[in-house]
Amino acid sequence: MIGKKDDGGFAFTIAYIGIGANLGEARANVADALERLQRLPGCTLMAASSLYRTAPIDSSGDDYINAVARVATTLDAEALLRALHDIEQAHGRERPYHNAPRTLDLDLLLYGDAVIASPTLTVPHPRMTERAFVLVPLLELAPAIHIPGRGPARDYAAGVASQGIAPAT
Repeated sequence: MIGKKDDGGFAFTIAYIGIGANLGEARANVADALERLQRLPGCTLMAASSLYRTAPIDSSGDDYINAVARVATTLDAEALLRALHDIEQAHGRERPYHNAPRTLDLDLLLYGDAVIASPTLTVPHPRMTERAFVLVPLLELAPAIHIPGRGPARDYAAGVASQGIAPAT
C-alpha cells in the first residue's frame, strides 16, 4: 500500500523486486543484490523468496538464478528504480541488446498499489504475468497478492505452468 505508516509514523510503500542473474557467479550476485537492498538507504528488506533456476526466455546463455524480494521503502518509485540500476551497475551490468545475458537484473515489479506509466518506468511490470520466474517466487512470498489493474497473481499461474522453473540447488 502506498503511504502506509509504521509504528514510528514514517510513511513507506511495500514494493516487490524481481532479481535474476545468469553470468558470472549468478547465485552470489543474487545474494549480494539482496544484501545491497537491505543496506539501501530508505529500504528495508522484509523477505526474499527461495532461489529458482530457469532457462533464458527469448535469449541464450546459462540458466538464470531468480528470486523476488519484498521491501518497505520510503523512496518514490523512480528513486527506487535508479537505486536498482545503481546496484546492477555495481555488478557490471551491460545492456548490449534486448534480453542479453546479465550479471544482475533487478526489476521493479510492484510498487504498492500504484499503476505507473512514465517514460522510464512501467508498474506493474508489463511482462510479470507472463513469466514463471516472476510469478512462482512472488506467489511464494505473497500467495494472495493482487496485481493492480490485473487481479490476483495466482490467476496467471496456470498460463506459465509450462515454463521450466525449479528450486535452485
